[in-house]
Amino acid sequence: MQIRELTVAGAWEITPTQRTDDRGIFLEWYRSDSLADAVGHPLDLRQANTSVSKRGVVRGIHFADVPPGQAKYVTVTHGAALDFAIDIRVGSATFGCWDSVRLDTVDRRAIYLSEGFGHAFVALTDGATVSYLVSDTYNSSAEHGINPLDPEIALVFPPEAGELLLSPKDTRAPTLAEATERGLLPVFQEVLSFTASLGRESLCAE
Repeated sequence: MQIRELTVAGAWEITPTQRTDDRGIFLEWYRSDSLADAVGHPLDLRQANTSVSKRGVVRGIHFADVPPGQAKYVTVTHGAALDFAIDIRVGSATFGCWDSVRLDTVDRRAIYLSEGFGHAFVALTDGATVSYLVSDTYNSSAEHGINPLDPEIALVFPPEAGELLLSPKDTRAPTLAEATERGLLPVFQEVLSFTASLGRESLCAE
């Protein structure tokens, strides 16, 4: 398994080692110890989600209040999607920037987004099946969104996505500037303090 930090610090691409023989393929798509070594603390798994989307569906940009936030470990089990990690942490040097990872059943990569990040993806095939491991259970009162078509963020959707399809909720979501003005966004230093506390707690637990 190879783990590479993306251009926005706090998000990682995970590429598993695939072992093939005449029966098929075997791989480890999640390793708690390897992830903890990379990010500095273990993923405290609280919920697992799956979505199935037709080609062109955009889900996000979604994020949660920190603390506790919601870290996400995301992979695709059928089809393909382009997954985006958006830095929406006010005060971060890369605020408003993003990076992306193609998730498919060829390379079988995953992406990890730490607490405080905005998350979105676009389905590149019909029936794109995206599975998420998350660090906290869903709390509607702590969940927020940013419009994925906000020109300030300027996510780049590949031609293979075709015509984009957003939910009414995501279409109505505020822009990055509006979310900033409303005080909805995580603050960089507060996010760092919270994630550092996760590392300290894990060391104390040992």
